Amino acid sequence: MHSVNAPTSSPRRGAAARLAVPAGVLAAVAGTLAYVGTVDPHEPGHYPVCPLLHLTGLYCPGCGGLRSAHALVHGDLPAALQANAPAVLGCAGFVVLWTVWVVHAARGRPLRIDPPPVLLWSLGALLLVFTVVRNLPFGGWLHP
Repeated sequence: MHSVNAPTSSPRRGAAARLAVPAGVLAAVAGTLAYVGTVDPHEPGHYPVCPLLHLTGLYCPGCGGLRSAHALVHGDLPAALQANAPAVLGCAGFVVLWTVWVVHAARGRPLRIDPPPVLLWSLGALLLVFTVVRNLPFGGWLHP
């Protein structure tokens, strides 16, 4: 019986091939942001309603994320932060991680993201606190 070895990717493959996936991710994100930038989430009927908000009246950590993205696309940082500050921080984090990914890919080095558990638990705790505070009477300033 003959075994066929699958070709492995060479670390010397061209820069264009190494940058294809990051470029595809950027194209998908840019297309999504272009859509959100042109279709205003403030106008009802364009996007689905948050199920948690619809069923319970409580804001989830993502409520206001589309409004935040819409404001960012239009260059209105204060409105984006008011709609959903964690979403703005998430967008900034994406930009940083995507840039690091591109630099690694261009140099032919694999990217390994291995955040320590304390960071992940801290981010989760911050989102939980944000969610609780925005649903309390004194947290109205955090409503989208």
